[in-house]
Amino acid sequence: MSMCADCFSVVVHEGTPTGKLEVIGGVECYTATPEGDYARDKVLLYLTDVFGMALVITRQGISLLVDSFAKNGFRVRFYCLMDYLNGDPVPVDYSKKEGFDISVWKGRHGREATRPPLDKVIAALKEEGVKDFGATGYCLGGRYVFDLAFDGVIKVGTTAHPSLLTFPDDFEKYVSTASVPLQINSCEVDAQFPLEIHAKVDEVFAKFAPGYERLYFEGCTHGPKVKAAKEGAFNASVQWLKKYL
Repeated sequence: MSMCADCFSVVVHEGTPTGKLEVIGGVECYTATPEGDYARDKVLLYLTDVFGMALVITRQGISLLVDSFAKNGFRVRFYCLMDYLNGDPVPVDYSKKEGFDISVWKGRHGREATRPPLDKVIAALKEEGVKDFGATGYCLGGRYVFDLAFDGVIKVGTTAHPSLLTFPDDFEKYVSTASVPLQINSCEVDAQFPLEIHAKVDEVFAKFAPGYERLYFEGCTHGPKVKAAKEGAFNASVQWLKKYL
């Protein structure tokens, strides 16, 4: 499945980032660390949508969501948002960029280009003593929640408005090959995870012993822009990750 127009729609978050930019395994990352005592052998990977690190240093940045995870009681080493788009995210104002071609951008960002930076960060963190990883993925990042679960890299995954997944193949593969608890935050209007497959996906996961949960936000589109949906999906993700990581 390819990405849709909503995949390229910016969702704004407001506030002041409190984490920091650093290089891990040769890849630029934004990290946030919880206050007080925490387990230094656990990390939550934040897998972005197509805008990647572009919003990190702004007051509208997704870095604020990373900061929010760090403030919500996780006893993990830190929360890591990485530039797996190789310094080439979709510009926030891409619609005003003369000559910017989304189809050309997609061609530069297949799994052969975006998976290696992710693996480099994970390998570097393992060398530093990290043993357990969780992952939260948004849109494009949802694809990697599945792939990391397939490869046995993560202990728990949660995704909101995932893209680039094929039904039923990816979901059946998850059940048959992965042992990672999975949460999906879904919405009413979503070409990437359409309403007509929601119940069918639930059926596929009906007897998935490791754990499965799907939340549904009525009246929302791919890339939740309604405040209640953003907060609801975030709070649900926090509880899911606390349970399994």
